[in-house]
Amino acid sequence: MKSQTDSLAVMLFSEILMLDQLARTAVGRALPKGMELSQFSVLNHLAHTGHERTPAQIARAFHLTRGAMTNTLNKLEWAGWVHIRPDWDDARRKLVSLSPSGLIARDQALAAITPIIGDEVEKIGADRVRVVLPVLRELRIKLSTAE
Repeated sequence: MKSQTDSLAVMLFSEILMLDQLARTAVGRALPKGMELSQFSVLNHLAHTGHERTPAQIARAFHLTRGAMTNTLNKLEWAGWVHIRPDWDDARRKLVSLSPSGLIARDQALAAITPIIGDEVEKIGADRVRVVLPVLRELRIKLSTAE
C-alpha cells in the first residue's frame, strides 16, 4: 500500500514540475519585452496587496532569500515600476510600493498572458479546473507551512 502511495506522489510531483516548467515558458514568452516572470510576479503581488511591503515581507511571500528579492526589486526600481523608500518609523527598513507605471506594466503583462491561460482552461474545461483547484491550493498551503 505504501509503494502505491509513493508512486502516486512521484507521479503527482512529476506532473506539477513539468507543468510549472511549461507554464513558465509560455508565460515568459508572452510577457512584455524586458519583463521577467519574477518581476511580473512581484508587480502582481504588490497590486493584490494594495499597500507598501518591506523587501523581507515580499521575499517571505515568494519563499526567497532577501538577496534574491533585492535583485528583483532593484531591477523593478530601475525600470520605474516600483518605488523603494526608507521606513520613516524604522530607518533600518525600506518600504516598497507599486508605481503608477508599474501598475500599467503589470496590467499589460496580465492582458498578454490571460488569453494563453484562458485558452488552456477552455480546452480542459472550466468544470474540471474547478475540481482540481482546491486540491492544488491545499497542496500549496501544506507545502508552504511544512518548513
